Amino acid sequence: MGGHYHLTSFLLGALLPTVLLFFLASDRVSVRLSSLGDGALAIGTGRAPAGANLTSDVVVGAAPTAEKEKFPGLAELLPDVATGDRTVIITSVNEAWARPGYLLDLFRESFKNGEGIAHLLQHVLIVAVDAGGFDRCKAVHPHCFLLEVKSANISSANRFMSKGYLELVWAKLSFQQPVLELGYNFLFTDVDVMWFRDPFRHISLYADMTISSDHFSEGGADDMRSSPNTGFYYVKSTNRTVEMLRYWQAARARFPPENHDQNIFDGIKRELAGKLQVKIVFLETALFGGFCEYHDDVGRVCTMHANCCVGLENKVHDLKNVIADWKKYMSLTPQEKKSAKFRWTSPAKCKASLKRH
Repeated sequence: MGGHYHLTSFLLGALLPTVLLFFLASDRVSVRLSSLGDGALAIGTGRAPAGANLTSDVVVGAAPTAEKEKFPGLAELLPDVATGDRTVIITSVNEAWARPGYLLDLFRESFKNGEGIAHLLQHVLIVAVDAGGFDRCKAVHPHCFLLEVKSANISSANRFMSKGYLELVWAKLSFQQPVLELGYNFLFTDVDVMWFRDPFRHISLYADMTISSDHFSEGGADDMRSSPNTGFYYVKSTNRTVEMLRYWQAARARFPPENHDQNIFDGIKRELAGKLQVKIVFLETALFGGFCEYHDDVGRVCTMHANCCVGLENKVHDLKNVIADWKKYMSLTPQEKKSAKFRWTSPAKCKASLKRH
């Protein structure tokens, strides 16, 4: 009897440090072990699939009750939209952007005309910030969520940096917070980003956040001197990134009220990397292009963003030209594609606004 007691004490003594190390090293949010006996791991309302690789930096579980009440139906919607690795593509629209022939239609068309990316549309969650945008979304897309922003007139074609514009860009962060807390990674894309190739091939596996840039530093993807563009970024669901979004939103109070999310992110990016240990990498503008920093290698480009372009009509005009050029490229023979160059470096309508910004 005494021998069994000492053996049991020895085994428990050896096991406890291992258990403690597991919990201390874990970077999960709301991990629930149903029991140590059967080792079952609950993720939200379901169990981990057989053979699933749940690494220690993955957030699994459920968002706080307050967040669920703020975004009713989100937890039930995300499983229908997410990819197999729990990633959701998110974009947002208002009534003006969702009008027939405008940004939402161009955005969806780019997937259909891209190189093998049409299937990614089923993983896009369109967040409508007004009733008109929501109705239009439901007419053309299976996954829509209404997030009404009532603090400003956001249904019109808001000018860059207007009050309505600022409310729109900050609303996206409040929505992304519970997505991370529910254990889903997300790739946020502005609706004026045209998709042509699969961007996930260029998403860093070791980074918490992979973000596009207006100007890409010669120092490479890790160089914090790059100018971030928050119109296209991927965030892995981890404890660090959950805190990062809180920190980012709270930082708004430290800056003048006319600053939008991108300016503030640029201002705090080193704080995020230092204080929170968030690993941030930047995407090359040669691959993830925009009107701020031009490249014309259509054989490499994954996305094209109408950034540095002021005015809805201007964006629509030039993005239609971009899509037309892409269609020409796709009609070429493999040999012709090797030498193809398009003058995406000279957007017709946006060129004037570029001189002003």
